[in-house]
Amino acid sequence: MERILQLIRDTSSSLSEDVVKALKKSYRREAEGTPGKVVLKTILDNIKLAAKQGSPMCQDTGTLTFFVDESLRRKVTPAKIKSAVKEATKLGFLRKNTLEAVSGKSFDDNVCEGAPVIHYCENRNDEDQAQVTLLMKGGGSENMSRQYSLPDADLNAGRDWEGVKKCVLDAVYRAQGYGCAPGILGVCVGGDRATGYETAKEQLLRSLDEKPSQLEAELLTQANELKIGPMGLGGATTLLGVKVAERPRVPASFFVTVAYMCWAARRRSVAL
Repeated sequence: MERILQLIRDTSSSLSEDVVKALKKSYRREAEGTPGKVVLKTILDNIKLAAKQGSPMCQDTGTLTFFVDESLRRKVTPAKIKSAVKEATKLGFLRKNTLEAVSGKSFDDNVCEGAPVIHYCENRNDEDQAQVTLLMKGGGSENMSRQYSLPDADLNAGRDWEGVKKCVLDAVYRAQGYGCAPGILGVCVGGDRATGYETAKEQLLRSLDEKPSQLEAELLTQANELKIGPMGLGGATTLLGVKVAERPRVPASFFVTVAYMCWAARRRSVAL
């Protein structure tokens, strides 16, 4: 449990180096004296302070989603993960952030049926390097996630790659600054409604240092050309990255699912 507890604290208080590097690059790109430059400076200062103090970098510690390599199923049980979440909440690493859906009653330890979210997955590395990965996704960014069904007459988007691009750019435009831009997009083309969101969210685990595909690079460029900017205040940086996956679909359905992540892309892994 101690390693999972440390994973929760580290994920809550510090960003992966690839995300920090992308934010610093964006800061250098923004013009001096502009709101976008000021916002990114504040974000970078916040990141540094949170890491130094070991405290949450955002008051919304989000939905906790654990991805556990299958070979660890017996070692890293749901009971052990929930115990670590309870302790992390008690120690202040997590906000009391889990509510009963309709009544709004708080589960003060962040543990109940369905929380935290736990997925057991095929090992992404060798069995000797099996990992637990935690993704913390805040509610503001989750609210900006969208799913489209093609064809879409309002967007004049057909069942082709141009139609997919129109959906993704519409999601960015509609988010404006509400998802705490600059954001990162995970996109799933195809699948059903449920696996579309799952797959889109899984793309947020990919490093921003990965070489983008042609489609990912085009979408990133076009999204930043919208000039929505950090926190929607205008500027050169609306997105830090775009990660796209394709999944098979049935003939009747063509979904494009966009998982929006804020600048606080809190994701970390620990080998066990």
